Amino acid sequence: MNTYQVEQAILTAASQQTNACRAAAELADVLQHEHLGFVLFFCSAEYDLAALADALESSFPTTPLSGCTTAGEITPEGYDRGSIVAIGFDRRLFAIETALIDDLDHFELANAQPLVDTLLERCRQQSIAPINEHSFALTLLDGLSSREEQVLATLDAALGRIPSFGGSAGDDNHLSHTHVYTAGRFHTRAAVVVMINTRLPFEVFSTHHLMPLAHKLVVTEADREQRRVIEINGLPAAQVYAELVGVASAQLNAGVFARHPLAVRIGGQHYVRSIQRVNSDSSLSFYCAVENGIVLTAMQPTPLLDDLKVMLAGVSGRLEAPSMIIGCDCFLRRMELEALQQLEPASQLLRQAGVVGFNTYGEQHHGMHVNQTFTGVAFGSLPANHEH
Repeated sequence: MNTYQVEQAILTAASQQTNACRAAAELADVLQHEHLGFVLFFCSAEYDLAALADALESSFPTTPLSGCTTAGEITPEGYDRGSIVAIGFDRRLFAIETALIDDLDHFELANAQPLVDTLLERCRQQSIAPINEHSFALTLLDGLSSREEQVLATLDAALGRIPSFGGSAGDDNHLSHTHVYTAGRFHTRAAVVVMINTRLPFEVFSTHHLMPLAHKLVVTEADREQRRVIEINGLPAAQVYAELVGVASAQLNAGVFARHPLAVRIGGQHYVRSIQRVNSDSSLSFYCAVENGIVLTAMQPTPLLDDLKVMLAGVSGRLEAPSMIIGCDCFLRRMELEALQQLEPASQLLRQAGVVGFNTYGEQHHGMHVNQTFTGVAFGSLPANHEH
């Protein structure tokens, strides 16, 4: 019988090497061991992605890998840019299977159900843990595909009671090319579903630091396909929004949008719908789905660090000090921390809690696509001398 400590079951590594071969080698130096079963990574879009794919496959020749590009990385040291961070999972405690969705436009329940069933059956065959109470799905989507809502709702229906979370791939705020990775290469207009079955206790969570105000805005004209709101309350959208937040339309920018987001209320919960940009016709483009007739609620930020601290303390208490946390953190939250010069104290909180992950172009939680949210999974610990 093997005895081992849980710290060996999930290893994390990061590299700031800009050379793809050196970066992959640095990750392998930390993560490689005889029981390595899967590697999940998040990388800057500044890498030569073809070279990085080759380097990762060479450094981990017998280990499946999945990942995506980012709008910033969360390494074991906190927030970073221009780097790659990776997580290695021990096959003795994790059964992990992946699937690529490469036709987001036509992904329906008829595709989703067999995909989910196949992933679960492959996990079941590895006899790690009972499937229903010990599995969750991680979703990584092309952050510029505009198909997140349809794909996530469809997947959620197929997953049933199995929890899910994830993030939309970024590209360091360029908003031009985002990629997900599986089966040896990077893909655009695609998604990766990572099914994780584990003997470790875990909790899928989501939090944001925004409180609703009394102001309600009715979308009276929208272009759903382009995620563009043309009119609010019968007037040009940018004009109404600018008046709401107290600035001139010409002053609307990413900083204003980050500080004054809007949200939709569904089932008693507020789900944030962040604005991407103002257009020349005074319409507003959003990061999430918008359509005619929806009511948007103005939201007001509360202290982000306080919310993060409370959330991490709560997860830590429930899981009795998590061994590590995978976090998907909206890039707009990072922009807010940078504007408030709070990036270092936030990094310190993430370091202490053992968070690694990435800044996203949208977060995913139980089939919902949201913005300005921190979502993820925390893993608890098994007894130090747990026998396998």
